[in-house]
Amino acid sequence: MTEQHQEKKERRSESVGSHAEYEHAEGAPQTGSSSSNENLGHTTTSQRQQASSKLANPLAGMSNDQLAKLGEEYARKAGLTGEDDLRAFRLGAIVAGNDNKHDTISELTAAEKEAIDRETTHKWSNPSMLYWVIVICSLCAAVQGMDETVVNGGQSFYKVQFGIGDKDSQRDSWLLGLVNSAPYLCCAFIGCWLTDPMNKIFGRRGTVFVSCLISAVACFWQAFTNTWWHMFIARFVLGLGIGPKSATTPIFAAECAPPKLRGALVMQWQMWTAFGIMIGYVADLAFYFVPDHGIQLGLNWRLMMGSAGLPAVIVCCLVYLTPESPRWYLTKERHMDAFKSVCKLRHEKVQAARDLFYMYTLLQAEKSAMNMGSSNRLKEIVTVRRNRNAMVASEIVMFMQQFCGVNVIAYYSSEIFLGAGFSEVSALSASLGFGIINFLFALPAFYTIDTFGRRNLLLTTFPLMSLFLFFTGFSFWIPEDSTAHIACIALGIYLFGMVYSPGEGPVPFTYSAEAYPLYIRPIGMSLATATTWFFNFLLSVTWPSLQQAFTPQGAFSWYAAWNIVGFFAVLFFVPETKEKTLEELDSVFSVPLHAQFKYGLESLFYFVRRYVMFQKSATPPVVPHSEEIHYHEKTFMEERERDATRRV
Repeated sequence: MTEQHQEKKERRSESVGSHAEYEHAEGAPQTGSSSSNENLGHTTTSQRQQASSKLANPLAGMSNDQLAKLGEEYARKAGLTGEDDLRAFRLGAIVAGNDNKHDTISELTAAEKEAIDRETTHKWSNPSMLYWVIVICSLCAAVQGMDETVVNGGQSFYKVQFGIGDKDSQRDSWLLGLVNSAPYLCCAFIGCWLTDPMNKIFGRRGTVFVSCLISAVACFWQAFTNTWWHMFIARFVLGLGIGPKSATTPIFAAECAPPKLRGALVMQWQMWTAFGIMIGYVADLAFYFVPDHGIQLGLNWRLMMGSAGLPAVIVCCLVYLTPESPRWYLTKERHMDAFKSVCKLRHEKVQAARDLFYMYTLLQAEKSAMNMGSSNRLKEIVTVRRNRNAMVASEIVMFMQQFCGVNVIAYYSSEIFLGAGFSEVSALSASLGFGIINFLFALPAFYTIDTFGRRNLLLTTFPLMSLFLFFTGFSFWIPEDSTAHIACIALGIYLFGMVYSPGEGPVPFTYSAEAYPLYIRPIGMSLATATTWFFNFLLSVTWPSLQQAFTPQGAFSWYAAWNIVGFFAVLFFVPETKEKTLEELDSVFSVPLHAQFKYGLESLFYFVRRYVMFQKSATPPVVPHSEEIHYHEKTFMEERERDATRRV
């Protein structure tokens, strides 16, 4: 056993050395200034790739003695000089450096070995304090969902009370869209960019508290408005809470969770947001029957709009019962607080020491990567082909998450159903049905996203979403006195929700987080988040006018056509990232776009020959890889971590 372990470690060390062996086939160094500049450019690219490899596993290749020494040195630096603490960090560093292969570490007790084993065999068996963090993050996602959908029912009432409900008025259509889209306008241009400074000042818990407090105040503020412009201001302020909360909460969960649980928690954000969307529809239906009781301009819509503030208040009351992110403490050089925090989130002190030591080591590697030409990182998103291709793919899936048309239904389904001839109660009930479907069909995404792959899910669901939106739009031509008119419109919307939830629902954020190389990922994700909020705003503000100008048939067909565009954009420019190592991602995204386009075209012809014409002799095209990047033969073989969602 020991010999096998040593052999694995030697091979791993060899593989780590190979990370530095990226070479460019073109332009070997020549004499002269031009060749020097070319060589310099190649060196910079190679340094970036080596930095990403270092970030992937900063402890690889070290012996147990080296790891133990580093662990003890860190413990002393952190002021943790007790014998139990020193032992925990010595052993924790060894476990971290050996990919948790602890069976050969004789110093570990039986309880410590069992605790580490259960991280794999019973990954949901964790201290209760970790589940408090999960509860808080789930509530934050629910707040997010409710913020987005209570307006769905409320607008049917306040648009009339505010004098912006004339369906034949261009002015009223634009004002209604502007009021409804105000939070997303704020998110795109202000809220998203407040995330980093708020996290630096308040920490993860503090940012969650402040953003939920803003959300709660803004929700209650909406309930007391009496004019459209007052409602616009209140909803614009709501965006100051939505932006930082949506960016910080998944980070908070990921930094507190054990490695094997991180991917599941990131995926849960989408699921519980869908749950919040459903609860928003429930609130709309529940408060519909509330009488006005003499309150000016009505009471029921005020309760609908204010109800989203209740879960935000609950989060504010509970968030400080959880420990702060240990990683955030490390960024503030508060090592003792970080250790106390992570000890509350793990069963054994060795586990806590392992995770804290690894966080610290990774943080140092990140600082080194970020300081390397940091002034050019924004420029390198465009100038470096590997980064540029990742940006193109990420922006496509983020743009299409909005322009697939889902939030037209999320924000305006009650108005759509009313326009189809539903009664107000039936329209709210039908909207609730969409919310339930959106939540239930988000659950399979845990399985499908890593089984079928990101690209395949999108290529499968885009044509179906287009088909169902065409079906929904064309159903408006069915005579209104026919039962089929209402039934077909509802059916089309429900079928659309079924295929959206496991596809364009969870894929964009997961894809964007893994597509960019690690050294440039924060900038890439900021761009991706701002993109989705901006187009969310654009979709929300234009739908009432679009429906008026195009009629429902044309408006639904407009977004159905965009789904066709999305299908071909993914086919030609979005490579698969499922189960790919960091090095494989470098190779895939370094391919020229024309080669990726050619692969997409060949894939389409292969599909037609194999599954339409049933030619069993058809062979699938080869996925293109960059010929400019060469790897040591063991590079792909040695990196066992292929669960990309754990890197999110």
